[in-house]
Amino acid sequence: MSEAETRSLIERYFAAFNASDNEGMLACLSEDVAHDINEGGREIGKDKFRWFLGMMARHYREELSDIVVMTGQGGGRAAAEFTVRGTYLSTAEGLPPATGQTYSLPAGIFFEIDDGLISRVTTYYNLKDWSAQVEGE
Repeated sequence: MSEAETRSLIERYFAAFNASDNEGMLACLSEDVAHDINEGGREIGKDKFRWFLGMMARHYREELSDIVVMTGQGGGRAAAEFTVRGTYLSTAEGLPPATGQTYSLPAGIFFEIDDGLISRVTTYYNLKDWSAQVEGE
């Protein structure tokens, strides 16, 4: 896959995210996608990713902005840096109580691409920063 094709794939993934189009996001992923959850474990497969998206939609409404996509030579890897702007809708297990708080924080995702689809999604953001924002510190 060329670097331009990889960039286009990642841009489609983010456009689907911002449109709350879970099926559009899933269409960008390989069946055995590896999903490294921020400060969590690794889940394998589109079905687990679909479940994760549903869980996220219950707890958060988010939009990504200021997106910068970087592609590695040959298009097999990519990274993106962006700002997450969101609303905490309902309390997630192990996190502070949700009361509709808003937040804004920098984040990044690393991607691997195989056979024209995203085969790894590794997300990073500062959970301590997020917690401080929703706790009103």
